[in-house]
Amino acid sequence: MSHTKSREVILSVKITPESVKGLDALRNAWREDPHSIPKGLSCSESQAGQFVLIAAESAFTTIPGACVIKGIGALELVGSEPLFEEGASSKTLVLRDTQEGWRFSVKYMPPIIRERNTK
Repeated sequence: MSHTKSREVILSVKITPESVKGLDALRNAWREDPHSIPKGLSCSESQAGQFVLIAAESAFTTIPGACVIKGIGALELVGSEPLFEEGASSKTLVLRDTQEGWRFSVKYMPPIIRERNTK
């Protein structure tokens, strides 16, 4: 039996100046002292020079209408559709600073549904 691989969902987020300041402050703190980043967050830079922030499931939470990230604050989500399937696990928030602006996505493992003894 093969299991489904992780999925990634792009989030539509309203960026506020406060959010950008928080992200820039986190990036600067990471560049000056990588150990100053709060637990559950990890930072890196892509080969193209893009700043990438990854938040583990323990460092962020999604609530209806918002995503709250430890050390940054709340980001308003656009739309009311569910972000991921009921029972999803291993959620990881990925933030990338692209040339078009910040890109937010969530990677997760969909729930495993086993159909046993079905005839």
